Amino acid sequence: MALIALLVSSAASGCVQRRLTIRSNPPGALVYIDNYEIGTTPVSTDYLYYGTRKFRLIKDGYETLTVEQRIAPPWYQVFPLDFVSENLVPAEIRDERTLDFQLMPQRMVPTRELRERAESLRQASRPGAPVPLPAAPLPPGAMPSLISPGGVFPPLSAPEPAGPGTFTLPPPRNRY
Repeated sequence: MALIALLVSSAASGCVQRRLTIRSNPPGALVYIDNYEIGTTPVSTDYLYYGTRKFRLIKDGYETLTVEQRIAPPWYQVFPLDFVSENLVPAEIRDERTLDFQLMPQRMVPTRELRERAESLRQASRPGAPVPLPAAPLPPGAMPSLISPGGVFPPLSAPEPAGPGTFTLPPPRNRY
């Protein structure tokens, strides 16, 4: 009987609830965390892991903002104290974080500059056009990589979230 009471009391013990709120000025920016769409600002989501996350905010008329932000664990989530706070503390602990981002208005490119860039791309894409060499010489035996005019080729598709109304952040690249 004492064993059952111990199991029930340990199951009823608290845990750490993590909540992240993202705000932007101006509000209404679409937020991606680690390439997963979260929603429009202000938006909140639960998360499981601390570490460095990639935040991307997109809003029409504003520059896209991409930031690598570290979410540091509080003292009670550092090993070995995390075991105690997650399993033995009899109450729920809430770790709520708020990140504020300032979006910059989109720079309007003059029509003349835009046309000059388009013409240079058109000239470079013609068959038989010379391909520029890499900036630095390649080491012996190295193969050049395929690079598009704007950089490396983008991924074919973004991963989908877990389901409507739910989202779980994947583990960060470097766990603290």
